Amino acid sequence: MAAVPKHIIIIRHGEKPGDPAVDSDTESSDLSTRGYERAGALAAYIPATFGKPDFLFATQASKKSNRPVETITPLAQALGLAIDSKHADIDFQKLADDILGNTKYAGKLILICWHHGKIPELTYAVGGNPPQSPWPGTVFDRVWQIEYPEGSNAPKNIPVKNIPQMLLYGDTAT
Repeated sequence: MAAVPKHIIIIRHGEKPGDPAVDSDTESSDLSTRGYERAGALAAYIPATFGKPDFLFATQASKKSNRPVETITPLAQALGLAIDSKHADIDFQKLADDILGNTKYAGKLILICWHHGKIPELTYAVGGNPPQSPWPGTVFDRVWQIEYPEGSNAPKNIPVKNIPQMLLYGDTAT
């Protein structure tokens, strides 16, 4: 049995164009201008706040979205890290099994950028207890941080910190 990472931080991709509840014609697979601004700000915020991640994961690009990869591309470029995006959005359990079952991730800091609809389930899959479920559809400015107890191998129900990013105008502290 593999040891667990030191920390996993989970973020939602940056903002997308239009309001899908009102304006589905403006839906795009890419980030909006604000989403790109968030992606750029995250490149400095993540290492300054949590330390340099050892591994980066994002959902696999689909016809509907490449936003998770786009969100962490500036961070990957700034840190010289590759983005592992081989898992589809619905394959969050496979990602969790890969991370928790491989000793190369033991004691490391891992960042995961995913779609909001599966973030609570992904959090459960890696042993965390999500601070809320579902993840609100209008929220892009949170970081969920899981800190694993030293020596744990099969984590369950670990409290998850719900941290505000406070990177862009309009981000909220609550």
